[in-house]
Amino acid sequence: MSEAVLDIQDVWKQFDRRGAGAPQVARWLGRRHRDVFWALRGLSFTVAPGEMFGIVGANGSGKSTLLRLIGGVGRPTRGRIAARREVGAVLTLGDAFDPLLTGRENALTAALVAGFTRREAASMLDEISEFAELEDAFDFPLRTYSDGMAVRLAFSVAMSIDPEVLILDEVLAVGDARFQARCFDRLEALRADGRTILLTSHDAAQLERLCDRALWLAHGEIAARGTPAEVLHAYQDAMRLET
Repeated sequence: MSEAVLDIQDVWKQFDRRGAGAPQVARWLGRRHRDVFWALRGLSFTVAPGEMFGIVGANGSGKSTLLRLIGGVGRPTRGRIAARREVGAVLTLGDAFDPLLTGRENALTAALVAGFTRREAASMLDEISEFAELEDAFDFPLRTYSDGMAVRLAFSVAMSIDPEVLILDEVLAVGDARFQARCFDRLEALRADGRTILLTSHDAAQLERLCDRALWLAHGEIAARGTPAEVLHAYQDAMRLET
Protein backbone atom coordinates (compact mmCIF):
# COMPACT_ATOMS: atom_id res chain seq x y z
CA MET A 1 0.00 0.00 0.00
CA SER A 2 1.28 3.50 -0.82
CA GLU A 3 1.94 6.01 1.91
CA ALA A 4 -1.19 6.85 3.90
CA VAL A 5 -2.92 10.16 3.18
CA LEU A 6 -4.29 10.23 6.75
CA ASP A 7 -2.52 8.68 9.71
CA ILE A 8 -4.47 8.66 12.99
CA GLN A 9 -2.40 7.36 15.89
CA ASP A 10 -3.75 6.74 19.44
CA VAL A 11 -6.14 9.70 19.31
CA TRP A 12 -8.08 10.61 22.46
CA LYS A 13 -10.41 13.59 22.87
CA GLN A 14 -11.76 14.83 26.19
CA PHE A 15 -14.55 17.37 26.78
CA ASP A 16 -15.57 19.19 29.95
CA ARG A 17 -19.33 19.11 30.53
CA ARG A 18 -19.32 22.12 32.87
CA GLY A 19 -17.69 24.82 30.74
CA ALA A 20 -14.29 26.48 30.49
CA GLY A 21 -14.11 27.76 34.07
CA ALA A 22 -15.21 24.56 35.76
CA PRO A 23 -11.79 22.96 36.38
CA GLN A 24 -10.53 26.09 38.17
CA VAL A 25 -13.68 26.26 40.32
CA ALA A 26 -13.26 22.60 41.23
CA ARG A 27 -9.68 23.22 42.34
CA TRP A 28 -10.75 26.18 44.47
CA LEU A 29 -13.34 23.98 46.18
CA GLY A 30 -10.85 21.16 46.66
CA ARG A 31 -12.92 18.72 44.65
CA ARG A 32 -11.78 16.22 42.10
CA HIS A 33 -12.79 17.20 38.59
CA ARG A 34 -15.07 14.38 37.48
CA ASP A 35 -17.38 16.13 35.00
CA VAL A 36 -15.38 15.27 31.92
CA PHE A 37 -15.91 12.59 29.32
CA TRP A 38 -13.79 11.02 26.62
CA ALA A 39 -15.47 11.41 23.23
CA LEU A 40 -12.67 9.43 21.55
CA ARG A 41 -10.53 6.70 23.10
CA GLY A 42 -7.28 5.50 21.56
CA LEU A 43 -8.22 5.53 17.86
CA SER A 44 -5.56 4.35 15.40
CA PHE A 45 -6.08 3.77 11.67
CA THR A 46 -4.84 4.97 8.29
CA VAL A 47 -6.55 5.99 5.05
CA ALA A 48 -4.85 5.32 1.71
CA PRO A 49 -4.72 7.64 -1.33
CA GLY A 50 -7.82 7.35 -3.48
CA GLU A 51 -9.75 5.40 -0.85
CA MET A 52 -13.41 5.91 0.03
CA PHE A 53 -13.51 5.31 3.79
CA GLY A 54 -16.81 5.02 5.68
CA ILE A 55 -17.43 5.59 9.39
CA VAL A 56 -20.57 4.27 11.10
CA GLY A 57 -21.88 4.47 14.63
CA ALA A 58 -24.87 5.49 16.71
CA ASN A 59 -25.50 9.11 17.59
CA GLY A 60 -22.95 10.19 20.20
CA SER A 61 -20.41 7.55 19.19
CA GLY A 62 -17.75 10.16 18.29
CA LYS A 63 -18.06 10.22 14.48
CA SER A 64 -18.45 13.97 14.09
CA THR A 65 -15.81 14.68 16.74
CA LEU A 66 -13.33 12.53 14.83
CA LEU A 67 -14.11 14.16 11.49
CA ARG A 68 -13.83 17.65 12.96
CA LEU A 69 -10.39 16.85 14.35
CA ILE A 70 -9.27 15.45 10.99
CA GLY A 71 -10.67 18.59 9.34
CA GLY A 72 -8.56 20.79 11.61
CA VAL A 73 -11.21 21.96 14.08
CA GLY A 74 -9.59 21.47 17.47
CA ARG A 75 -6.79 19.15 18.48
CA PRO A 76 -6.69 15.74 20.11
CA THR A 77 -6.19 15.66 23.87
CA ARG A 78 -3.68 12.89 23.20
CA GLY A 79 -2.31 11.27 20.09
CA ARG A 80 -1.56 12.53 16.60
CA ILE A 81 -3.39 13.18 13.33
CA ALA A 82 -1.16 13.56 10.27
CA ALA A 83 -2.69 14.68 6.95
CA ARG A 84 -0.30 14.47 4.02
CA ARG A 85 -2.64 16.12 1.52
CA GLU A 86 -4.89 19.18 1.52
CA VAL A 87 -8.05 18.37 3.48
CA GLY A 88 -11.42 19.94 2.70
CA ALA A 89 -14.29 19.26 5.11
CA VAL A 90 -17.88 20.12 4.30
CA LEU A 91 -18.71 20.24 8.02
CA THR A 92 -15.87 22.69 8.78
CA LEU A 93 -16.49 24.70 5.64
CA GLY A 94 -20.08 25.22 6.75
CA ASP A 95 -18.89 26.28 10.20
CA ALA A 96 -16.88 29.07 8.58
CA PHE A 97 -19.86 30.53 6.73
CA ASP A 98 -21.11 33.90 7.96
CA PRO A 99 -24.87 33.82 8.62
CA LEU A 100 -25.16 37.53 7.77
CA LEU A 101 -23.71 37.08 4.28
CA THR A 102 -25.65 35.69 1.34
CA GLY A 103 -25.03 32.25 -0.08
CA ARG A 104 -23.25 33.88 -3.02
CA GLU A 105 -20.99 35.94 -0.74
CA ASN A 106 -20.14 32.93 1.42
CA ALA A 107 -19.30 30.82 -1.64
CA LEU A 108 -17.11 33.60 -3.05
CA THR A 109 -15.30 34.05 0.28
CA ALA A 110 -14.68 30.29 0.65
CA ALA A 111 -13.17 30.10 -2.83
CA LEU A 112 -10.92 33.11 -2.16
CA VAL A 113 -9.74 31.59 1.14
CA ALA A 114 -8.97 28.36 -0.77
CA GLY A 115 -6.53 30.31 -2.94
CA PHE A 116 -8.51 31.11 -6.09
CA THR A 117 -8.35 34.56 -7.66
CA ARG A 118 -11.46 36.74 -7.53
CA ARG A 119 -12.10 36.10 -11.24
CA GLU A 120 -11.72 32.33 -10.80
CA ALA A 121 -13.96 32.37 -7.72
CA ALA A 122 -16.62 34.42 -9.48
CA SER A 123 -16.63 32.00 -12.42
CA MET A 124 -17.56 29.14 -10.05
CA LEU A 125 -20.66 30.76 -8.58
CA ASP A 126 -23.25 29.79 -11.18
CA GLU A 127 -22.19 26.14 -11.02
CA ILE A 128 -22.24 26.19 -7.20
CA SER A 129 -25.74 27.67 -7.11
CA GLU A 130 -27.05 25.26 -9.75
CA PHE A 131 -25.59 22.16 -8.08
CA ALA A 132 -26.88 23.20 -4.62
CA GLU A 133 -30.35 23.86 -6.10
CA LEU A 134 -30.56 27.19 -4.30
CA GLU A 135 -32.07 29.21 -7.17
CA ASP A 136 -33.12 32.68 -5.91
CA ALA A 137 -32.05 31.83 -2.33
CA PHE A 138 -28.40 32.15 -3.41
CA ASP A 139 -28.73 35.90 -2.82
CA PHE A 140 -30.51 35.60 0.53
CA PRO A 141 -28.63 35.76 3.86
CA LEU A 142 -27.43 32.37 5.10
CA ARG A 143 -29.39 32.87 8.35
CA THR A 144 -32.58 32.38 6.32
CA TYR A 145 -31.44 28.95 5.05
CA SER A 146 -32.61 25.63 6.42
CA ASP A 147 -29.91 23.26 7.68
CA GLY A 148 -30.30 21.21 4.51
CA MET A 149 -29.81 24.26 2.26
CA ALA A 150 -26.67 25.28 4.16
CA VAL A 151 -25.20 21.77 3.88
CA ARG A 152 -26.01 21.63 0.15
CA LEU A 153 -24.21 24.95 -0.28
CA ALA A 154 -21.18 23.70 1.65
CA PHE A 155 -21.10 20.48 -0.39
CA SER A 156 -21.31 22.38 -3.67
CA VAL A 157 -18.55 24.78 -2.66
CA ALA A 158 -16.32 21.85 -1.60
CA MET A 159 -16.90 20.16 -4.97
CA SER A 160 -15.81 23.33 -6.76
CA ILE A 161 -12.73 23.81 -4.57
CA ASP A 162 -11.86 20.14 -5.26
CA PRO A 163 -9.59 19.23 -2.30
CA GLU A 164 -7.39 16.13 -2.39
CA VAL A 165 -9.06 14.77 0.77
CA LEU A 166 -12.78 15.39 1.26
CA ILE A 167 -14.69 14.86 4.53
CA LEU A 168 -18.47 14.48 4.43
CA ASP A 169 -20.54 14.19 7.61
CA GLU A 170 -24.07 12.97 6.79
CA VAL A 171 -24.11 15.20 3.69
CA LEU A 172 -25.77 12.53 1.58
CA ALA A 173 -28.82 12.63 3.85
CA VAL A 174 -29.84 16.12 2.67
CA GLY A 175 -31.85 16.97 -0.39
CA ASP A 176 -34.24 14.92 -2.47
CA ALA A 177 -33.46 11.73 -4.38
CA ARG A 178 -32.34 13.71 -7.43
CA PHE A 179 -29.81 15.74 -5.44
CA GLN A 180 -28.50 12.60 -3.72
CA ALA A 181 -28.07 10.89 -7.09
CA ARG A 182 -26.02 13.86 -8.30
CA CYS A 183 -23.89 13.65 -5.15
CA PHE A 184 -23.24 9.95 -5.82
CA ASP A 185 -22.23 10.71 -9.39
CA ARG A 186 -19.85 13.47 -8.27
CA LEU A 187 -18.29 11.28 -5.58
CA GLU A 188 -17.75 8.45 -8.05
CA ALA A 189 -16.04 10.90 -10.40
CA LEU A 190 -13.82 12.18 -7.59
CA ARG A 191 -12.82 8.66 -6.61
CA ALA A 192 -12.03 7.83 -10.24
CA ASP A 193 -9.80 10.92 -10.25
CA GLY A 194 -7.84 9.59 -7.25
CA ARG A 195 -9.37 11.76 -4.52
CA THR A 196 -9.62 10.41 -0.96
CA ILE A 197 -13.03 10.66 0.74
CA LEU A 198 -14.13 10.07 4.33
CA LEU A 199 -17.85 9.96 4.98
CA THR A 200 -20.39 9.11 7.63
CA SER A 201 -23.93 7.98 6.95
CA HIS A 202 -26.73 6.14 8.71
CA ASP A 203 -27.66 4.62 5.35
CA ALA A 204 -25.95 1.23 5.17
CA ALA A 205 -26.72 0.84 1.47
CA GLN A 206 -24.92 4.12 0.71
CA LEU A 207 -21.79 3.06 2.55
CA GLU A 208 -21.74 -0.42 1.05
CA ARG A 209 -22.19 1.03 -2.43
CA LEU A 210 -19.54 3.72 -2.12
CA CYS A 211 -16.84 2.66 0.34
CA ASP A 212 -13.72 0.52 0.00
CA ARG A 213 -13.33 0.08 3.77
CA ALA A 214 -15.34 1.01 6.85
CA LEU A 215 -14.90 1.54 10.58
CA TRP A 216 -17.48 1.25 13.35
CA LEU A 217 -17.22 3.61 16.33
CA ALA A 218 -18.97 2.73 19.60
CA HIS A 219 -18.68 5.02 22.64
CA GLY A 220 -15.59 6.65 21.16
CA GLU A 221 -13.74 3.39 20.49
CA ILE A 222 -13.19 1.29 17.38
CA ALA A 223 -15.59 -1.65 17.59
CA ALA A 224 -14.83 -3.11 14.15
CA ARG A 225 -13.03 -2.34 10.92
CA GLY A 226 -12.79 -4.04 7.54
CA THR A 227 -14.88 -4.28 4.41
CA PRO A 228 -18.16 -2.31 4.44
CA ALA A 229 -20.17 -5.56 4.40
CA GLU A 230 -18.32 -6.99 7.43
CA VAL A 231 -18.49 -3.78 9.47
CA LEU A 232 -22.11 -3.00 8.65
CA HIS A 233 -23.17 -6.56 9.47
CA ALA A 234 -21.53 -6.32 12.92
CA TYR A 235 -22.93 -2.84 13.54
CA GLN A 236 -26.49 -3.74 12.52
CA ASP A 237 -26.43 -6.91 14.63
CA ALA A 238 -25.36 -4.85 17.65
CA MET A 239 -28.07 -2.26 17.02
CA ARG A 240 -30.74 -4.97 16.78
CA LEU A 241 -29.60 -6.49 20.09
CA GLU A 242 -29.54 -3.07 21.75
CA THR A 243 -33.02 -2.24 20.48
